[in-house]
Amino acid sequence: MNQTSPRDTHSKETQMPVIKVELSAGRAQEQKQKVADDITRSMVDHCGCTPESVHVVFVDVKPSDWAVAGKFLGQPTA
Repeated sequence: MNQTSPRDTHSKETQMPVIKVELSAGRAQEQKQKVADDITRSMVDHCGCTPESVHVVFVDVKPSDWAVAGKFLGQPTA
């Protein structure tokens, strides 16, 4: 009897890690590019993914939508 483990049913190309990065708005595209490069490289090195399978999603959050210790980082804009 030939059994395959769940791990065998997915090739490296079909794995699709999605990494969501939430940060305060206003970062330059160049900064995000460096972060995306580092995250992709880390997933390839440590998880055996292909670079093409790694998805990095940036979510820019306005300071008026982000609170720490109950205090918003910025005032809402009109």
